[in-house]
Amino acid sequence: MNGDRQQWRQHLEQFLRTIQKPGRPLESLGQSDGLVSSGLIDSLALVQIVLYLEETYGIDFAARGFDPDRLASMASILDLIEETR
Repeated sequence: MNGDRQQWRQHLEQFLRTIQKPGRPLESLGQSDGLVSSGLIDSLALVQIVLYLEETYGIDFAARGFDPDRLASMASILDLIEETR
């Protein structure tokens, strides 16, 4: 894992802690575990993730389209960020 990806992961984890459901520790999730399917967030929180990615990394979902599978796990979100760099 390169330094950029590690930093992106740390920032993503910080953000997810602000939107996660109470009683669902982020630390118990693996990088590929589903964020919604694990109960960490609900499906409405995906909108917050989209806004975070647009504002933080300049990802234009209007141009690229919205694919919920790309936001399913921390690993898939980090892959998306990496693709846009």
